[in-house]
Amino acid sequence: MTDIRTDVCIVGGGPAGLTLALLLLRSGVRVTVVEKARGLDREYRGEILQPGGLALLDRLGVLEDARDRGAFELTRFRLTDPRRVLMDFDYRRLPAPYDHLLSLPQRHLLEALLSRCERFEEFRQLPGHGVARLIEDGGAVRGVTTKSRDGARTVTARVVVGADGRYSKTRALAGITNRRHDVFDMDVLWFKLSADPTGVVRIHRGAGGPVIAYDSHPGSVQIGWTLPHHSYREIAALGIEHVREQVARSLPEYADRIRASVGALTDLTLLDVFAARAERWVRDGLVLIGDAAHTHSPLGAQGINLAIQDAAALHPVLVGALGQGTGPVGSGPLAAYEQERSPDIDAVMRFQVMQSKGMFAESRLAATVRPRIAKAVSRTPLGRKITRRIAYGNPAIQVREDLFV
Repeated sequence: MTDIRTDVCIVGGGPAGLTLALLLLRSGVRVTVVEKARGLDREYRGEILQPGGLALLDRLGVLEDARDRGAFELTRFRLTDPRRVLMDFDYRRLPAPYDHLLSLPQRHLLEALLSRCERFEEFRQLPGHGVARLIEDGGAVRGVTTKSRDGARTVTARVVVGADGRYSKTRALAGITNRRHDVFDMDVLWFKLSADPTGVVRIHRGAGGPVIAYDSHPGSVQIGWTLPHHSYREIAALGIEHVREQVARSLPEYADRIRASVGALTDLTLLDVFAARAERWVRDGLVLIGDAAHTHSPLGAQGINLAIQDAAALHPVLVGALGQGTGPVGSGPLAAYEQERSPDIDAVMRFQVMQSKGMFAESRLAATVRPRIAKAVSRTPLGRKITRRIAYGNPAIQVREDLFV
């Protein structure tokens, strides 16, 4: 097959990769996206967008299209136990129009991004192509070779962007160590039930263990039952009936539907919850973004939003570096992205550890202190500050429309 020459080769067609692709295309950059999946008809988990992510997608011109494909607005976050509401954040207190969370199927977001990318002649996509190896010259990355059922392809590029998730093949091929940190005391079993929308994201400390629940389009509730970290094998050995009854005890309002809908362990999806950070994000000719560079827990619904902000932060760095000549881009110009973005990511990781300990810890001390801390956070300026930080991330990251052509 014909080899492809491009300016930027993005490995991974998820939110980070396609957002970056569209930003670069609108800046006149040639982009090729390599994606191992052959289409968008696959299972996704992350689907909550925070206001900061909504604002960036709106400026990029894809939010309305994505919403029109189907979504639910979520206006409150609550931490509850069987007796009371411990914490209640009202997103309507934030400035409109980004005064809510959006439960948006990831497929709808990717369809909207891909539709816009396909309008540009400078865009190429290779669905169903996995990365086989990096093309290197003198220690610098110069492109990738791919493999698929249709044959191999070679993509040469001035920069390769690894946006291929928490188990990034690009990162591994580049020889970059990913430092995993098991700082969370839980994993999550996810499933969906048919249910009417509530407009609330809830963490409920029920009798069968803490659960996460939020509206999911169309007409579902996404439920995540938390279990002790690395305990799935022992719990699974007790059988589906045990798991089903524990979840039903935690969410009695859904108990009948849980018993009717969850019939086997295969109806559940296990998320191994951990934090991780690549020891470096940049090499000559290579940069990592999204989960390939930093992995987070589902707490605070940060994953997609961080990925979108990564793309927005990297966009001006790449445009500037590509404009300095016609040859491969070295690590020097790319390092500006890592230096700018690292403090944001470190802050999110620290805060998620605090969230996990505050909301999910099972000790007697935690049970005593939790209501007091929750009350203080909910009713003080500190609570409003925390809400804004979760909602917006780093507000200085904006879509650089001045770089569009």
